[in-house]
Amino acid sequence: MAFLRLAALCVALAAAFPAAAFAASDADLKQLRDQLRELRDTYQQRIDALEKRLAAAEARSASASTAAVEAGTTASEAIRSVAEVRATADSAARRPASASTFNPAVSLIIDSKLTRFQRDPSAYRIDGFIPSGGEIGPPRKGFSLGESELAFSANVDHLFRGNARFALAEDDGAGVVEVEEVNVETLALPSGLKMKAGRFLSGVGYLNQQHPHEWDFSDAPLAYKAFFGYRLQNDGVQLRWVAPTELFLELGAEAANGGKFPGAERNANGAGLWTAFAHLGGDIGESSAWQVGLSHVRANPRARGFEDGADHATGAALQHSFSGSSQTWIADFVYKWAPNGNSRERYLKVQGEYLQRRETGELSYNLDADGVAAASSAARFRQSGSYLQAVYQFMPHWRVGVRGDWLRSGTADLGGLDPAGLPILAGYNPTRQTAMVDWSPSEFSRLRLQLARDKSRNGEADNQVWLQYVMSLGAHGAHKF
Repeated sequence: MAFLRLAALCVALAAAFPAAAFAASDADLKQLRDQLRELRDTYQQRIDALEKRLAAAEARSASASTAAVEAGTTASEAIRSVAEVRATADSAARRPASASTFNPAVSLIIDSKLTRFQRDPSAYRIDGFIPSGGEIGPPRKGFSLGESELAFSANVDHLFRGNARFALAEDDGAGVVEVEEVNVETLALPSGLKMKAGRFLSGVGYLNQQHPHEWDFSDAPLAYKAFFGYRLQNDGVQLRWVAPTELFLELGAEAANGGKFPGAERNANGAGLWTAFAHLGGDIGESSAWQVGLSHVRANPRARGFEDGADHATGAALQHSFSGSSQTWIADFVYKWAPNGNSRERYLKVQGEYLQRRETGELSYNLDADGVAAASSAARFRQSGSYLQAVYQFMPHWRVGVRGDWLRSGTADLGGLDPAGLPILAGYNPTRQTAMVDWSPSEFSRLRLQLARDKSRNGEADNQVWLQYVMSLGAHGAHKF
């Protein structure tokens, strides 16, 4: 019985042990499967990441290769384009003028005046100074044509630019055309250099470089009339240099034929007039700007003729002449103010110039119209002149201005000659006071009313009224500072 119980127990144990073993084996397998699955997923993620990095690297490499090829192509095309442009420019430069299209910038300045004078304008003179022979007098009474201008300008090629300006005026009621400027200037000189050759307005002073339609008043100051015949203009060559500095610095020099006052017509080679000038300018904050200048003019007139006095018997004008050396110094300044640099609403401009001239030489004079009493004498002159003006734009399009002119004739040293024989050279200090108001509805038109009291003639004050209009048609360059 006991044996049977032991056998049954053994059978039961034998049956139980295999079941436990199988149960433990299934659990281990499940765990192993889970671990393998995790390991596979992990490695798959790593493989995917590596494949992405490889693909990105391959893409960057391909893009770099393509860019290099494209860059090479673009550079080649750019080189070819530059070469084509240069070839076209060279071809255009070598092309005959007849084969190129003439398309210049054209402008027309129309200037007309209505005046009222107390004195005869035809007898106008500046006492105390040798007559310049220039356009110093006012226009005729009533309606008159001012100095209208017709201008052409265009680039000749990439190296030169041509300019031509013709003055349309009247002389004794007849229309005349004067060649005011015809010149060629360079476009490609290095280091801030520029050269101009032909007929041009001299770069001396401040006002001399401006054309009449740019003036703030209807006429030139007395100093310019007495010393230059209203402006210095000659045929010659001009060289300018602008320094590469923060401040504006310009140096210039000119050599000209000197055929006009203060020089004289001469039958000789070379130059008869020389100038040198310097201008310096800059800003004061955002609202103000300034410029100062110093200039020198030297001429050697030979038999510079003028009329003075009259023959007692016939009443004919007596002819005289001066030969020697003439030197003129000019100091100029300009100050401009506008709120925040905006001159459209308001601005103030103050400018002035001082001129001094010394002339030394020989004065040939006639005391009768036949020249029988002709004689000569050493002569020395030291004279000066100045003007000061202010122009204020008090609202858009409207301006007011005042100007004062002063001349000092000094005392002429005529050696043994009695100055009474030359009444125009008698000591006198002319003055002039001017006021104006103008309206400019646009940059192309201006209407001006000007009042002046002129004391250029000794003992003959002249109250003058000017009504002027100035109209601009076509393209025109920016005005100078």
